[in-house]
Amino acid sequence: MHNFKKLKIWTESMELVTESYKITRDFPKFETFGLMSQMNRCAVSIPSNISEGTSKSTNKHFSNYLEHSLGSAFEWETQLNIAFSQNYILEKTFKELEDKIKQIQKMISSFKSGLK
Repeated sequence: MHNFKKLKIWTESMELVTESYKITRDFPKFETFGLMSQMNRCAVSIPSNISEGTSKSTNKHFSNYLEHSLGSAFEWETQLNIAFSQNYILEKTFKELEDKIKQIQKMISSFKSGLK
């Protein structure tokens, strides 16, 4: 078992949650139950699956939760692209968050590979 609060993949993904909530506050009101909700749920899913995975008794089980976390990270990246294409966020913000999510994806993948 790992202490999830000490894992860099968890702390970085928690920062992404904060960023996701921050940017979606400025989305159009009609996106409240659409893209806004979906992006925030995906962002929350990333560190949630990491922390839940740390409670599992085997690395194989933990790896499954990391897989879910990675899937949510890729889903969030797609939603980020949609937000940018709809002009909900500025290019500077898009590029910063795109870099951040790609870094998180790499970190999760590397951590997952290290469990084997």
